[in-house]
Amino acid sequence: MRPQHLDEVAGQAHLLAAGAPLRLLLESGKIPSLVFWGPPGVGKTTLARLIAQHTEAEFLTLSAVLAGVKDIREAVAQAQALRQGLAPRRTVLFIDEIHRFNKAQQDALLPFVEDGTLVLIGATTENPSFELNAALLSRLRVFVLRALEEADIAALLRRALCDRERGLGLREDALPASWLARIAEAADGDARRALVLLETAVELSRAERGSGAADEALLEKLIGRGLRRFDKQGENFYDQISALHKSVRGSDPDAALYWFARMLDGGVDPVYLARRILRMSIEDIGLADPRAQQLCLQGWDTYERLGSPEGELALAQAVVYLACAAKSNAVYAGYNAARELVARTGSLEVPVHLRNAPTRLMKDLGYGREYRYDHDEAGALAAGQEYFPERLRGTELYAPTTRGLEIKIGERLAQLRAARGGKS
Repeated sequence: MRPQHLDEVAGQAHLLAAGAPLRLLLESGKIPSLVFWGPPGVGKTTLARLIAQHTEAEFLTLSAVLAGVKDIREAVAQAQALRQGLAPRRTVLFIDEIHRFNKAQQDALLPFVEDGTLVLIGATTENPSFELNAALLSRLRVFVLRALEEADIAALLRRALCDRERGLGLREDALPASWLARIAEAADGDARRALVLLETAVELSRAERGSGAADEALLEKLIGRGLRRFDKQGENFYDQISALHKSVRGSDPDAALYWFARMLDGGVDPVYLARRILRMSIEDIGLADPRAQQLCLQGWDTYERLGSPEGELALAQAVVYLACAAKSNAVYAGYNAARELVARTGSLEVPVHLRNAPTRLMKDLGYGREYRYDHDEAGALAAGQEYFPERLRGTELYAPTTRGLEIKIGERLAQLRAARGGKS
């Protein structure tokens, strides 16, 4: 069922519709070297073949999983021969999983992409910004392919079911429409997975029913618990943890629970989530609600004691609490400001009155002599006493928000700063 021309491609209208960038390039006869970036089963290989066919170019293909520099040289030699023949032809070299090439292998492509010997089309499921070296990436145009919509996959399934030359050659009612819709949903944007499920559904139906009749129980037996796109070490992983963190920060407990469940569904280690949830309590809630950090620690401890799946509920409880809690990054911002101040001002001397004086010599040098013990002063505060180095007097790093407990903290801090003679 691989598309035979561009108009048969399912989805990717943002690239192939009239006036879309890739369509315009192809209609102008230009084939830039490019990389297709997208999830599995969305047509990266198919598009590369169609581009070569559309422009009447020779199509060579390598898999970065198996190929090396020797294979690249052989492809280059073939492309050079075609370019210099009696009827010169361009060559499209398609490299699947191009992110698997190391730097040396990627560098081997550079001169031949640069001089036009090859039109390179790479395919990757990983972010090219991280996986391709800068020299090669600067010579490629990146086109992002999207997971297919359920409507696109359902249309593909109907064609595959009825097509007598390339498909199954059955009547459209050989499977209920509800089955096609369910398969399209279970495919999760992957056309290849959808076609495998369709073919298996038909075979299973024939085997168990004899007549090709189908029912919902049989369908669930085939599909079972669907698989979602997730990569424990790839960009999808980091996109989802980012979405979880930002949902918490944005005080949306519903979205936060959704992303939490999505990551568990994808197989993420709940202990990793427990660490990230604890970090959220420190970074985004802070002193606006100090109970948040304690609740996260308790949730983590509960998970360690109960395990999955029961312990995951304690982590979910922490996620919801964080999303609903008052927010403050004041300590986080203050700490970063302090680090920047230390890096910028260097090793300033500790004021003499703050220095420890365990020896007679230190006492004779005046260490600690003018220090005032706060507990001996009214209100347990040595008013006017400075704690910064001389150069930094009056510096303020922590600025409480007007949310949650920090409202009270801010009021108290204003009083303390005024009493010390600093800024209020």
